[in-house]
Amino acid sequence: MSKQVITPDLRRWIVEQAQSGCLPEDILASMRASGWDEEVALQALEQTLREHLITQGGASGGGLPPAVPVPEPHLEDSPNTLWAGDRQVQVLLSVRLPRIVVFGNFMSDEECDALIADATPRLSRSETVVNATGGSEVNDARTSHGMFFGQGETALCERIEQRIAALVNWPVEHGEGIQVLRYAPGAEYRPHQDYFDPAQPGMATVLARGGQRVGTLVMYLNTPAKGGATTFPDIGLEVAPGKGQAVFFSYSRAHVVSRTLHGGSPVVEGEKWVATKWLREREFI
Repeated sequence: MSKQVITPDLRRWIVEQAQSGCLPEDILASMRASGWDEEVALQALEQTLREHLITQGGASGGGLPPAVPVPEPHLEDSPNTLWAGDRQVQVLLSVRLPRIVVFGNFMSDEECDALIADATPRLSRSETVVNATGGSEVNDARTSHGMFFGQGETALCERIEQRIAALVNWPVEHGEGIQVLRYAPGAEYRPHQDYFDPAQPGMATVLARGGQRVGTLVMYLNTPAKGGATTFPDIGLEVAPGKGQAVFFSYSRAHVVSRTLHGGSPVVEGEKWVATKWLREREFI
């Protein structure tokens, strides 16, 4: 396959599309439909729109936020397993764009059961971040019950956090505390983004604690009888929950072009238990 080149004509077309009111994600979709490699298309969009904004003296134009470093497992040679510091973890699925990896044997049955037991007495109705204030509140979009552990609060939490750090090559200090969630029959989490919108008035306080979120690891602590998949609507992917497995995804831009919109589909039968670990740009305080 010949190398795709970012030409002056392509740059002019991107600027024309932006000036006509097209959003960056729509321009990207059009380029992908025309056969452009997504990485090349993203590079062309970022460079062209940023240069155009500079030329226009900072005038509005819908440019993409800059990409930042993200956690990344060592998948260069397409390994079937990875060493996570204290156990061998299976690579069950790997998607490059967006970066999504499904891991098997991430946790033992005993670890899953112990984490549920530790969390159960502290469960309360789950909340979501309020963009206007940076606080949190109960939201109908999220109908689970959950709780947060502090970083390294228990020996089990510390062991899991060290395993995550080794697996995705990200400092353990850059992670938020583990959140455990229980979804009863009918409970769900509608599609959403995990990154914070820096344009919202309440986000300065949230971002001050460790910068932007750049990665998520969802650990499945049980296997529901029916339902409860983790969905990625932008790419038509559903990850079925399986005890001891985990799904990881990263997002280098706090923007919809990351294509990491995701949700938890309703539990149909039984219940679903998950543990979530969010990873930040810097040390989380």
